[in-house]
Amino acid sequence: MAESMQGLKRTHRCGELSAANVGETVTIMGWVQKNRNKGGLVFTDVRDRSGIIQVVCEEGTTDAAIIEKAASLRAEYVVAVVGKVERRSGAVNDKITTGEIEVIPSELRVLSESQTPPFPIEENSKTKEDIRLKYRYLDLRRPDLQRNLRMKSQVMTLTRQFFSDEGFLEVETPMLGKTTPEGARDYLVPSRIHPGSFYGLPQSPQLYKQLLMCSGVDRYIQIARCFRDEDLRADRQPEFTQIDMELSFVDVDDVIEVNEKYLKKLFKEVLDVDVQLPIQRMTWQEAMNRYGSDKPDLRFGMELKDVSDVVKDCGFAVFTGALENGGSVRGINAKGQGSMPRKKIDKLTAFVKDYGAKGLAYVALQEDGTVKSSFAKFMTDEQMDGLVKAMDGEPGDLLLFAADKNKVVWDSLGALRVELAKQLELLDKNEYRFVWITEFPLLEWSEEQNRFVAMHHPFTMPMEEDIQYIESDPGRVRAKAYDIVLNGNEIGGGSVRIFQDDIQEMMFKALGFTKEQAYSQFGFLLDAFKYGVPPHAGLAYGLDRLVMLMAKQDSIRDVIAFPKIKDASCLMTEAPTPASEKQLEELSLAVKAQEETIEE
Repeated sequence: MAESMQGLKRTHRCGELSAANVGETVTIMGWVQKNRNKGGLVFTDVRDRSGIIQVVCEEGTTDAAIIEKAASLRAEYVVAVVGKVERRSGAVNDKITTGEIEVIPSELRVLSESQTPPFPIEENSKTKEDIRLKYRYLDLRRPDLQRNLRMKSQVMTLTRQFFSDEGFLEVETPMLGKTTPEGARDYLVPSRIHPGSFYGLPQSPQLYKQLLMCSGVDRYIQIARCFRDEDLRADRQPEFTQIDMELSFVDVDDVIEVNEKYLKKLFKEVLDVDVQLPIQRMTWQEAMNRYGSDKPDLRFGMELKDVSDVVKDCGFAVFTGALENGGSVRGINAKGQGSMPRKKIDKLTAFVKDYGAKGLAYVALQEDGTVKSSFAKFMTDEQMDGLVKAMDGEPGDLLLFAADKNKVVWDSLGALRVELAKQLELLDKNEYRFVWITEFPLLEWSEEQNRFVAMHHPFTMPMEEDIQYIESDPGRVRAKAYDIVLNGNEIGGGSVRIFQDDIQEMMFKALGFTKEQAYSQFGFLLDAFKYGVPPHAGLAYGLDRLVMLMAKQDSIRDVIAFPKIKDASCLMTEAPTPASEKQLEELSLAVKAQEETIEE
């Protein structure tokens, strides 16, 4: 039978009590973590978001009615306890912060009872994620998720404070905006007042923040909710949060400088980690050549080596064929893995096929100096020696090669070095390696659309010295764009924006937009640019991903209170659900009946 807390006021959270409180009478409230009845002696662990405290009822010291009530408590009952803090009579528990004290109750109230929960509320739960997400309100009681939410809250508070001190104004931008087709798919919201018309939820506040620069806001910051209707992965959600900023009268270095100060402060305050400034910078081209990725993980070596020149005259058609098609041959050296079983190498070969590679060629250097290789018969001894030397191969090493178009070679070897690092346990979550990637290509060729598309977005400023190539050789043009990368994850990215009409027109032309198409999509921004626009640049962090790495989690779902699963549904609320006939009628919408699709 639930009781009222009337007349009681909580004095402390459970985990805030310490030996300094010995002798005080306190009032705590929380959930029963566990209850142990030893016959005349009842131990109850009471938990709230701050931690756990042990409450002890013993015959002779505690009122018999309280002992009887304590004995009836079960996991997840909500209780209020008034009692005296004393040093533990039994052994000290050094696993919890309150391990040397206990509370001896003079009053105990059951504020609400609980059914047996579908899984135990404990750290590092082994319960399947779909069950935990169905009962997310219970899952969130677990101490590890509570810590993640606390950390995220702390990051958001520090972010607002830091940028406010740096002269940024926090400005909110609309959720109901115009749908623009660049980037991922928009979420659409039907309008009741304008039948047949739709708002698009923002994929980012990009256009608005540039308009705020036209408005003279000078420095803008927002912790902004963003929406993308795309297929999900472990670190993707249909709705996510950005730390979004834009600055006027700045160039690349100004944006990088304020953000380095921010990261230094954030990591020091939240994790007590010292970020060394300035953060290393690397051009996109160097990152691709050395790591096969524009978000390189620098916590380990295993860099890519271009061996195209070494193998150009060999008899191995896979290598020479790739070179004749304008591609390259590159390899990585998995140190000490020369004795890797063939089965495992086959698995790695299957792995790179997901990245477009047709296969992996390998050279296993045995400890006794002999060589096992999938292509030795096509090479002279001299050519093989030259290849091993170019790869810094030593006895006991495994050399793995990909030969194809550059993009395929980079993608497959870039992913392979990270996969090997995982398998060989080279990734230390306590190490934070930052790097700025700069000078991205402005445009990339889309095979699907058979045209150049913006690598970031159509308002990214080309590097001044490359503007001359925008018509003759668009693929050569580098952008004033920069990403901040941490441990192989892009945590933020941005660019200097185009603010001159003539450059913007060249950009639209390179993207295959006519003036009319550009105006139908971005007319309001282009109009604003006719009235005096300051040079401006910005950057946005993925807040969830940043906190995920700070909290040493593997999925952003672990730092979001109520995440969606892979098919963008919520297991707890069962969203999305069909709308009622009345709602559809009000919106002038009709829903097409779904035909039953039979899976092959």
